[in-house]
Amino acid sequence: MTQKNKVEQRLLIFALLAIAIFLSPLFILGEDAHIRVHDNLDSNLAWYKVLSESDQLTGSVYARIPQVINGYLSRNAFGTEYSLIVWLYALLPTMVAYALSQTITRFVAFSGMYLLLKTHFLKGRGWETIAINIGTSLAFAFTPFWPSGMLSTLGMPLALWAFLNIRKGESMWKSYVVLTLLPFYSSIVLGFFFFLSAMGLFWLSDVIRRKGLNWRFLLSIAYMTIIYFIVEYRLVYSFLFDDEPNSRDEYIHARLSFWHCIRLTFKNYIFGHHHAATIHSIIILPVMLMAFFIVIRKGLWKEEKEFVFLFFLNFVLSAWYGFWFYKGWLPLTERFHFMNTFNFARYHFLRPLVIYVLFAISLKILLKIKWTWAVPVFIAAQIFVVSLTNEEILFQNKPTVRQFFAEEQFNDIKEFIGIPQEEYRVASIGIHPAIAQYNGFYTLDTYNNFYPLSYKYQFRRIIQKELAKNKTIRTYFDEWGGRCYIFTKELGKRYMFKKHSKKRLKNLELNMAPFKEMGGTHIFSAIPIDNASDNGLNLEKIFESKSSAWKIYLYKAI
Repeated sequence: MTQKNKVEQRLLIFALLAIAIFLSPLFILGEDAHIRVHDNLDSNLAWYKVLSESDQLTGSVYARIPQVINGYLSRNAFGTEYSLIVWLYALLPTMVAYALSQTITRFVAFSGMYLLLKTHFLKGRGWETIAINIGTSLAFAFTPFWPSGMLSTLGMPLALWAFLNIRKGESMWKSYVVLTLLPFYSSIVLGFFFFLSAMGLFWLSDVIRRKGLNWRFLLSIAYMTIIYFIVEYRLVYSFLFDDEPNSRDEYIHARLSFWHCIRLTFKNYIFGHHHAATIHSIIILPVMLMAFFIVIRKGLWKEEKEFVFLFFLNFVLSAWYGFWFYKGWLPLTERFHFMNTFNFARYHFLRPLVIYVLFAISLKILLKIKWTWAVPVFIAAQIFVVSLTNEEILFQNKPTVRQFFAEEQFNDIKEFIGIPQEEYRVASIGIHPAIAQYNGFYTLDTYNNFYPLSYKYQFRRIIQKELAKNKTIRTYFDEWGGRCYIFTKELGKRYMFKKHSKKRLKNLELNMAPFKEMGGTHIFSAIPIDNASDNGLNLEKIFESKSSAWKIYLYKAI
């Protein structure tokens, strides 16, 4: 083994150990770990448990989930059973499944970026190139990602590696294995629709540049798309054949002015987006700009054409994101309904792939001006910065998983009510309804992006007086409605009040008649309701627990 091979091997071992250490809090702390709440604890983790206990995990496309919104929620709203993540949560305890999912995603992210850079972008065998490939891949593997998105963004480097191989006619069977397996641990709507359409444009550009039709490349794109259609058959059915109006039909995204879109473009370009986080602002962005300056100064436009293309693509993706919300789209969205129901802004989900490849090429460009010292410094700095986004650090002030779901406390509530959970309905104030759902309660409220519009109108009657008092929550509910919550003017868009909160509801105005008509019997409130009797509510008991983040005021409709 040569000295360079030994260096590469040692750096690879170091990187894999670093990922293992990064993941270790999830395995060591288990339910006492701190993890993301938004679009994670408040939704998906509860959904997996509800689905696995519903007897509808493999239900038909017509099946319903009885535990949520009186059975109006379609089984299709919880995604496909062909996704490995669904089975992880069905077969394993929540935090074991979560830790394993994180492990799969981060190791595949590292491997994919390493193979992509080593095979197609930085092929040299010098120690600097080896360090850039491994260091960039490690930093990429540490980036925050939406947990239930799995490999939807972090799997893109591996997919691009496979497509570039096929485009060249190399490593064919390995590449097709990758294209076959990735759809089972990623989502087409949360990343790969945009990636595959970008690959289609890449193929078309080859044709325009007279590089031939390259049928094997085109067929590989079609192949992966077909695999996704098979895996995501529920989504395909809902999009093509389910004509029942749903909550997304009233989603209005195009409402921003031109200058607001300009600001949003630069905000996204500089800081990124939490669903496709890149953590590039402090280290990577300055390095990219330095490399671009070198390209201009030394006239490296042709020699560094990949860098130049990706540099401008990065900005275009941010501009597309910013201007997707431009109110000038309204005439088109009114005419073509799918432009409202499908979030085309997500082309910016390509940015983690683009930015980290840019980072690697930028470091290579710095080597051209003999900044050899800069490679380990910038790599180490980026790894350090992105390591600080570890969930245990980032969410240390949020409830732990055990505190959030508060199983002991909610079991006490269940026993106090003393009726089989399927025989009554509850709703929550000041806490996410996912908590009640996770603990087996049948809820009238929910967080879902896809449920019948008729139910949204039905639920709205309960909170119509509160919505009338506050434009913010009225717009939030009426023009989106994914959070079908009991909103109040006094709480606004706040959903989590811990047990030490001093907040009180003083002027609540709910319409309890439709609440009771829908089967509602109890409200779980995280804060006291001073005028409960005016709303036809009676305080039954206050529940506290050392293992819970909440103090629950149990109100019964009278």
